[in-house]
Amino acid sequence: MSVEDADTAIAGPDGVPLDAPYAMAADAVLGVLDVTPAQGLSARQAARRRAQYGPNSLRQRRAVSALRILVNQFRSPVVLLLAMAAAVALASAHWTEALTIALVLVINAMIGFFTEIRATRSMEALRVLGSPMARVRRGSQVRMVPARALVPGDIVIVEGGDVVGADIRLVEAANVAVDQSALTGESVAVDKDTAKVGDDAPVPDRSPILYQGTSVVRGSGVGVVVATGMRTELGQISRLVEQAAPEASPLERQLTRLSGQLMWLTIVIVIVIGAVGILTDKDPFVMIEAAIALAVAAIPEGLPVVATMALARGMLRMARANALVERLSAVETLGATTVVMTDKTGTLTENTLTVAEIVTASGRHALSGAAEAEEAPRPPGDEAFARAIRAMVLCTNAELGGDAGDANAEGTGDPLELALLRAGRRLGEERQALLARFPRVREEAFASETKRMATVHSADGGWLVAVKGAPEQVLAACAAIVTAEGRRTLTEAERAEWLERTEALALSGRRVLAVAGKSMPTPDAPVYEGLDFHGLVSLLDPPRRDVPEALQQCHAAGIRVVMMTGDHALTARTIAESISLTPDTPEIVSGDALKPLGELSDEEAETVRRADIFARVSPHQKLDLVTVHQRAGDIVAVTGDGVNDAPALKKADIGIAMGLRGTQVAREAAAMVLRDDAFGTIVKAIREGRVIFRNIQTFVTYLLSCNLSEVLVVGLAVLAAQPLPLLPLQILFLNLVTDVFPAFALGASEGEDDVLRQPPRDPSKPMLTRSLWIEIVGYGVLITVATLGALVIAERVLGLTGDALVTVSFLTLAFAQLWNVFNMRDPRASLFINAVTRNPFVWGALALCTGLILAVTYVPATAEVLHLVPPRTDAWLLVLAMSAAPLVIGQIGKEVSGWLYRRAHRQGLAGARSA
Repeated sequence: MSVEDADTAIAGPDGVPLDAPYAMAADAVLGVLDVTPAQGLSARQAARRRAQYGPNSLRQRRAVSALRILVNQFRSPVVLLLAMAAAVALASAHWTEALTIALVLVINAMIGFFTEIRATRSMEALRVLGSPMARVRRGSQVRMVPARALVPGDIVIVEGGDVVGADIRLVEAANVAVDQSALTGESVAVDKDTAKVGDDAPVPDRSPILYQGTSVVRGSGVGVVVATGMRTELGQISRLVEQAAPEASPLERQLTRLSGQLMWLTIVIVIVIGAVGILTDKDPFVMIEAAIALAVAAIPEGLPVVATMALARGMLRMARANALVERLSAVETLGATTVVMTDKTGTLTENTLTVAEIVTASGRHALSGAAEAEEAPRPPGDEAFARAIRAMVLCTNAELGGDAGDANAEGTGDPLELALLRAGRRLGEERQALLARFPRVREEAFASETKRMATVHSADGGWLVAVKGAPEQVLAACAAIVTAEGRRTLTEAERAEWLERTEALALSGRRVLAVAGKSMPTPDAPVYEGLDFHGLVSLLDPPRRDVPEALQQCHAAGIRVVMMTGDHALTARTIAESISLTPDTPEIVSGDALKPLGELSDEEAETVRRADIFARVSPHQKLDLVTVHQRAGDIVAVTGDGVNDAPALKKADIGIAMGLRGTQVAREAAAMVLRDDAFGTIVKAIREGRVIFRNIQTFVTYLLSCNLSEVLVVGLAVLAAQPLPLLPLQILFLNLVTDVFPAFALGASEGEDDVLRQPPRDPSKPMLTRSLWIEIVGYGVLITVATLGALVIAERVLGLTGDALVTVSFLTLAFAQLWNVFNMRDPRASLFINAVTRNPFVWGALALCTGLILAVTYVPATAEVLHLVPPRTDAWLLVLAMSAAPLVIGQIGKEVSGWLYRRAHRQGLAGARSA
């Protein structure tokens, strides 16, 4: 049976289903799977179950072939229409035109192929994550086998440092804690035990289950495999990644719509011209030539090339700012973003537990933030504080690397204990130095029942105990309290006060430990009796330092930021308030209160959309939340770093993964990866996206106004029964040379300074607004009048005919289109100093195009192909004068528009002041 077919529910040999092993006693689970921990499965049982359930691997998704990607490059309406024009030219023996159009098609296809090709690697990354080795007991013998060979019923032995190879139900556990942040988003290691939980327990609260892809940070245990392959929790997430097909970007949708409109416009024009020709008994050969010229003139062949190049340059600029974009359209999508849905752990926070505060009877000692911690003074002569630090450093099993002065060094062991060691190092207590003074004799391991840990050390002829654990459990074992002055009896009223302090710290979203200790005469005496209470230690996953400023920029840009996390609501609220996630009090929704997407009413969906924080949410719920916002018309960016974020990253309009802390799964599912994990880099990328879209609007306006002028010049000549003023090859030359280079220069603009102080554009509005269409038509008409005017003057005043006459119309149109680039400036900008005139690419494009125009006019070989002849001096003067006319008139119009805008703006400000 293939893994694709191996979706049969797990059941025992007697057909008893294993639906919720976390809600069943360990013995009951073993009974259903017909296995004992001491014996394990036999080789024959394992082979039979592997045949029944398939290998323990995730479903492989076939990558899109390079051939299919190449074929897809020829499916756009513009390409199809050009192919039709090439076919007509070929059928009518216009070999040069047919060959040239075919060459254009090939160039466009190659650019699209090499820039857009990418394999879908999400599933490969998931398979790598789920392929460790496992220690298995089979036939009473322990052996190492690949995790792929695990089957339901296998007895697996786990220890600290192991990566879990399947979903395992614990039957024995000793001090087991698991880092499952990549799966659930929880920021701290989770204690695991063998006790069953309710059948409605969410994934993070299923304490007897070890999930595939998570890692054991401490302890040891024995468990039985209850799910493999696609039946594991990781497999369910990979299924969501498969189903979460990415939406087409706004730019892709709008360019597709524009291409379709141009295609139908071209067809209508060709039909009208053809009908006129038939009704007026025109030569069929002439009408075919006119149809080809019109088709070529109506289609902006350079549009896909320029759009691709502009987006590619945007990708390069973003890469220099530590944002790597995999898909070209994602660059522009960022500019349309209205909502950023972000994970908390590792994205808004450091994903590193830090001791925030030590509270003793002598006072509170804040240590929040690395900078403050390094400078935090150690209270002189404070016995309570000194003993609290000593106990929290001694009562650990973690090892901190680096030099004694490196308070941010990496280490091995429980993240919580590493945080304690780092705090101790900052305050001058090094674990190895303490152990040299107080050698460890024995340990009372942490147990989930007692929620305490103790270590016993030899000390000056006696024995010292260090204890840490849950405050309520540690306080219950304390008989005295250490103050700054010394030791005294702990009263019941004081015990209640310390429990209230613990609750207050917990309500602020912190994890709280109590530390205690005592001296005792023998090393074997009970450790949890008559303890001296030292104080409380609160820990926090601190927010990233760059986040508050980045959030302020998002607010100014009109972008909502929504937090999605697997942590508790109180923790999420604390982080949200510390970073100013929203200007107002954040609205919080817990995952257990979220209905499935299909059950949400319109009112409930709107309530969900207004929420600022979603706590304790599952991967499937994250996917639903993205869909809710997309259905409401939002352009959604999702950030994350864990396996649990992968489906939402792929479903979002733009998925953004953390490159340093992010899992491979998250990076492969996203369209953009941050190399520095800085939330502020997202803001820079959003600015770049907005600039790119505005640049695309500008060069599309430029291209369409130029193409419209070509259509009008040819169309009006045909309707007036005059010879064609432009030949198909001449139009193609203009579209591919004199249009493309200035358009690309416009696409390379750096943008205005206030781009992030403007609200996001309405994604429902078309790329070309009404005002832009007015500009397109206006400039197209001006260029047409200038070209036809030059043609008439050249024929009737200068007496030119044949190729000389066509040369004048060609040169006038070519230079009028070049000067038209200056009409693309913002009307609010200065006439001489603006984004266009400051752009060095514009001047380079004009110089290059002028040289190419002169070359094809004066080089005999190209002049013969394009039917051009070197013009006389008077013809050149006519060309220069008529080609400059649209620029002069256009700039007058820009100045008038700018004056009207400034006047309306002043009146608006005056009205606001009076109000």
